[in-house]
Order: sequence, then structure tokens, then C-alpha cells
Amino acid sequence: MGRGTTVDASPGYLDRLQDFVSENKRAILVGTAAAVIAVGAVYYASSSTPTSGSDKSRSKDKKKEKSSSSKKKKTVNDPDGPILEEIKPKVEEVDENIRLSERVKLGGTLKIRGNKLYQARKFEEAADIYTQAIEASPRSEPVFYGNRAACYMNMSPPQFERDKNYVKALNRRANALESLTRYEEALRDFTAATILEKFQNEAAAQSVERVLKKLAAEKAHAIFATREPRLPSQTFISAYFAAFRKHPHPALPETPSQGDQTLLLALEALEASDYAHALTLINEALDQGISWDLGRAEALNLRGTFKYSLTLNPSFTQSLVKLASVYMEEGDNAQALKCFEDAIEINENDPDVYYHRGQVYFITNDFSSAATNYTKSTSLDSTFLAVAQYKMGNIQNSMATFRRTLTAFPTRGEVCNYYGELLLDQQRFEDAVEKFDRAIELEKVKFPPNPLPLVNKALAVYQWRQDLSAGEALCREALVLDPSCEPAVATLAQLALQKSEIEVAITWFEKQVEMARGEAELVGALTYLEASKAQLQFIRNYPEMAAELNRIAHSMM
Repeated sequence: MGRGTTVDASPGYLDRLQDFVSENKRAILVGTAAAVIAVGAVYYASSSTPTSGSDKSRSKDKKKEKSSSSKKKKTVNDPDGPILEEIKPKVEEVDENIRLSERVKLGGTLKIRGNKLYQARKFEEAADIYTQAIEASPRSEPVFYGNRAACYMNMSPPQFERDKNYVKALNRRANALESLTRYEEALRDFTAATILEKFQNEAAAQSVERVLKKLAAEKAHAIFATREPRLPSQTFISAYFAAFRKHPHPALPETPSQGDQTLLLALEALEASDYAHALTLINEALDQGISWDLGRAEALNLRGTFKYSLTLNPSFTQSLVKLASVYMEEGDNAQALKCFEDAIEINENDPDVYYHRGQVYFITNDFSSAATNYTKSTSLDSTFLAVAQYKMGNIQNSMATFRRTLTAFPTRGEVCNYYGELLLDQQRFEDAVEKFDRAIELEKVKFPPNPLPLVNKALAVYQWRQDLSAGEALCREALVLDPSCEPAVATLAQLALQKSEIEVAITWFEKQVEMARGEAELVGALTYLEASKAQLQFIRNYPEMAAELNRIAHSMM
């Protein structure tokens, strides 16, 4: 039935949920930055070789390399080539009393033996030899740890837990996986490195965000390619139609056709908020044939085919306003604003045009222009004028506007809800909850009731008293009113993360992915879903880190 500039959450709700996430960012980023080391590309450490304790030893190694170079051997650049250049082993046993230079040399020879075993895919034996090289070397050699990690990763099943704290190897492997577009595996490695370094490595944290963005965008594209069109939530549709003034039904012809009568039934279903039935009836009416142009324009407008509607009725400003909304969804702001200008030329006294143009300015953060347009449309509803004034920093004016609006519309639940949002933004929690409670009471007598005051109250009681249980109960109550209320689902997911109930959060994020309408919403939901799944895997594979992870999270809040 078309899409509008009105969303199923108020303009302040999404900002406030984002603020909630931002204020608790580190605790939530434990999910965003969590990962597990998985089967992946082999870590090739071709740029670092142990240095011998004497020039003579280095000279011998070079001669051996030169003498063997005439044979056509695979190099480190070959997919199945050696991990490092080879040196013939000379010693195997470790003696703590060996001189320092000989211990360095011993580590190198053990490393090369491990390389040969690795090439033969004898990963268990190679890992043991690399362990001997680590023990033999008088200093820490990243190459040895990296090569051993490569062996563990290629075992069946992978034995990542035996070398899981080697952060440098994780970062290198993650970069390789990202270059291969294996984003899920790259995410696990980057975020494992981030957590193991206690979020102190900014480069790793940025890599997590980068890979998450790529992964979520890739999955969102795949989902949209196969997803069937469907109606938004009851809350969204109700808010959408409430944003337009009611206009009289088009008068039926003297001898209405079957399609004409079906259209009338569709309009009656729409007034009863039976949206799914209304859409079915509109499609039936068009299929049956509507006999007059204004009636067909009305049906096409309601179905969301606005250009066809305007072909039949060029002066239908509502279709122009809705078409502007489509352009906004596509990111074409200039074309959207042109639609509003065209509508004003047709009817400069239509308050819907200014109201919705104000919405466009509002969501693009042009609050001054938003306030100008809301002012023009105040005869319809002054609520958004107050919100715009608040966003511009005119707190005193916005509060005065809200008080006047409450007096003018004492039974409008959305006014109390918006007022509560502004109070919550000022951390006047008790006053905000009082307004949300009033909005909840007013909504109970409406059909369908708006569940957003319940969700807003859930955020308020959490921020005020850190009462997670009460917040969850309120969101579940909102879902009883509207099972497709996306803000309630999103808030439940975030509250579950706050309780470290990752599996519960994953369930809610999966539901949010199913419900997401636009690509931006879907990418956001997938970002949290993939991050939370990675966190769960991290905790399962690093159980000894679970307590430490919670400690880090709380210290960062």
C-alpha cells in the first residue's frame, strides 16, 4: 500500500535506541568484537627467518640455498609450497646447556624439519617439531608460533585451542581470509584478536567493523534477492495512514461495476485497520475493473503504484507525497523534494504536503526547515513542531509547544509518547515514565493500539533503574499488541546482550532480520546477528575467557 516518510517508530525512538547502544557500546561490542579461530587459510611466515649467532653460519646457509636453487623447487609463493625456505636439519635434541648461538641454529633446523612435515601434510608431527623449535630458541620467534598455528588449523578436526592465544597469527590469517572474501572466518579471527588483546588494539577493532560491514551487506543482498514482498507491521501501517488527513471516498458512479463495489469494500476494510484484507480487495477491484478514473486512481494510490495513479488523476497530491517517500527510500532526496514542490503547485493549502516535507527535512537533520514546514501544518498536528524545536536546541520552546499540544489533544496517546521521549532525553526519568504510562492508557482504547509507548518505557526503566526484567516484560507486552513490532524485538535483543544471554539475543536478532523492511535496517540487524553468533562461538571455544570477557565488558561500560 505504499511507503511513507512515517516510520513505525517515532523520530526520537531510533535515535534513542542508538544512544542506548552507544552508551553501552563496549558491553554490546563484546558481541560485535567476539570471534573464534576456525579452519582457514594457512599462515605463511615467509618474511622472517631465525638468524644464526655467527656470520659463518649465515654464509653456510646461503651457500646451501644457492646450490639447491638450480633445482626446480616450489617456493613460498606456490599454494602448496613450503612455509619457509628450507635448511637441512642438523640437530634434534634440546640441551639447555647448549651455547646461545647453537640454540638459535637448532631452532632454525627444527623449523625446517617441521616445514617438510607440513608439506607432507603430517600436521601432528610438524606441530610437535615446531614446539621443539619454540622450546629450543632462546627468544620468542613469531614464525615458530605461526607455523605451529597453521598445523593446528589444518588438523581434522582443527586443534585451534592448542595455540589459540597467538594474536599475531590470528590477525595475519584474518587478513588472508578477508582477501579471499571469507568474511565470516575473517570476522572470527579479527574479533578473537581484539578480545584477546582486551580491546586495546584499535587496528583490530577497526578490522572487525570493516569485515562486519562487508559480511552484513553481502548477506543482506542475498536475502533481498529471494525475499517475497510482504506488508510491514500493523504498527507501521497504522502510523503511515495516520500521517495523512482523511479525505472523502470517491463517489461511486450511478451504475457501479463489480470492481467499483469491491473498491468500496477495500476502503471500509482500510478504515477498520484490516490491512491485509484491504490489500486483497484492492487487487481484486483492479482485476475486476474499476469503471471511472478517480476510483482507479484511488485504488492505484492505495496499492502503492503512485505513478499510475497520477496518470489518471494528476492533481492527486497524496500520490505525489507518497511518491516522494519512495524517492527518499532510494536516496534521491532532490527528486523527493521536487515531488513536494509539484504538490504545492497543485494545492498550496494541503497540510499533508508540508507535514511530510517536514518529515523529510527532519530525518535529514535540517531541523530549521522541518520546523518551518511543521508550523505550516500545525492545523493538523503540532507534535512534530515541538520535536523539531527540541532538536534545534530550543528546549524551552519545544516544551511549551508540547504543553499546548497536550491541552489541545488530551486524548492523543502519541503526544504523550513524544513528550515522554523528550523528557527521557533530558534524563527526567520519573516524568518520562509518567508520560509513557499515560500514553499506554490512552492507546488501550484505540484499535489497533500503538505499542511504542511500552517500548519507550522499557528503555526508560532500564536507563533509570537498570531494571532489565521490567524492560523485557514491557517489550513482550508490546509484542502481544503487535507481534511484528520491530522496535520491541530490537530492544529485547539489546537487553539480552546486556544480560550476557547471547543465545537469547541471537534469537531476537534473527527475528529482527526476518522483519527488516529496508536494506539499511536489514544490514543493521545482520551486523548484530553475526557479531552475537561470533561471540557465542568465542565463549564456547574459549570457555576460560568467559569470566574475563564479562569483566572487561563491565569495566568498559
